[in-house]
Amino acid sequence: MDHLSTTQRSRLMASIKAKDTKPEKLVRSMLHAMGLRFRLHRKDLPGKPDIILPRFSTVIFVNGCFWHHHEGCKDGRFPQTNRKFWKDKLLANVARDKEAVRALENMGWHVLTLWECQIKDINYLERRLFEELYSERSWCEAD
Repeated sequence: MDHLSTTQRSRLMASIKAKDTKPEKLVRSMLHAMGLRFRLHRKDLPGKPDIILPRFSTVIFVNGCFWHHHEGCKDGRFPQTNRKFWKDKLLANVARDKEAVRALENMGWHVLTLWECQIKDINYLERRLFEELYSERSWCEAD
């Protein structure tokens, strides 16, 4: 049972930001510390990726576990109240994400998805970014 009224819940959900979130800022800060420059939220790309690294032909999505239904994550579960609404909404988000990834890959972009729960571990984030960006594939395409 939800402890908030419908109006309170609606107001709370509407206040959640879609960009410039704390996880996104953390990833951007790490990239900047690595000496990398990037673009943000290009509207001309499918799915409006959070971070675009043209030099590496890479786009990064920083996904919230709830909003993008991170499978197997404790924060990616469906709410108990208004279950059908949330299940439909979140699964539509997942389908839209998959379509954006497919379209970006068809355009030649390497797509990296970072989950909110994973990037709380700074060591994981640094290792993952380094591996993804400085792999042999990235160097070949970047030159």
